[in-house]
Amino acid sequence: MFTSPREQRMMLEWKKRKIDFSARTYIMGILNVTPDSFSDGGKFLDREKALDHALRMQEEGADIIDIGGESTRPGAIPVSADEELRRVIPVLKELVKKVKVIVSIDTTKATVAEQALTEGAEIVNDVSALRFDPDMAPLVAKREVPVVLMHMRGIPQSMQTNVCYHDVISEIKFFLNERISFARKSGIEQKKIIIDPGIGFGKSLEKDNYAILNKLEELMTLGKPILVGPSRKAFLRHLLNVAGEELQEATAAAVAVAVMKGANIVRVHDVKHMKHVVQVVDSIKKAN
Repeated sequence: MFTSPREQRMMLEWKKRKIDFSARTYIMGILNVTPDSFSDGGKFLDREKALDHALRMQEEGADIIDIGGESTRPGAIPVSADEELRRVIPVLKELVKKVKVIVSIDTTKATVAEQALTEGAEIVNDVSALRFDPDMAPLVAKREVPVVLMHMRGIPQSMQTNVCYHDVISEIKFFLNERISFARKSGIEQKKIIIDPGIGFGKSLEKDNYAILNKLEELMTLGKPILVGPSRKAFLRHLLNVAGEELQEATAAAVAVAVMKGANIVRVHDVKHMKHVVQVVDSIKKAN
């Protein structure tokens, strides 16, 4: 039996902010300052272009700007913390002065997260779910900021080599439940944890990502806000055989299902059109 996520009062609280996800779905706009991200690599390496894009996303309705300096696409080459800082921090320092929305830092490295938080970032989006850097969990706990815990097998370089699941949603739930427990034991508060099933991260193109969207409401039993990032992902390209920037309609379909099934935050490239999708689905859900 389907249970509306709006029946659960999902809250995120830190410092001077409080988000009540029972009111609506939030939009996280993607800002990649990388040369090799799967969809927009190289487009926003220039500081002014990155800032202009972030301001445009704010105008189009983004609630959060998620900035990252290391690609996590399948097979991506890792970069050093110094290189990641070189890409991210100059943009982030200017960004927090110009936008009113929340800025999050997309990184698995504590040194990058620490400097980003010092410069004004307010959320850590860690695709490793606090596994890659032993200093990340203590940092998040100390700085008292929210963290996104994402499901991924292995590392980005090898995650697509093992995509066999007996029951993908059950295995994701088990993993996320363990990471929530780890975060809590590390001193991170309950109302500062967001979960992400990791669409496109170690999942089969033919089945798993669709199964996650189809059964997303099962993750609601973990009692945490759910972030979903289907935007321009390879499973959509694989199905339709079109380029990433031609996947607006496909992304819209995935976003609509995600919101209907319980997503509280959707992470997207195309904020303007996905904002419209989210507003319509939220209105449908409220009418139920």
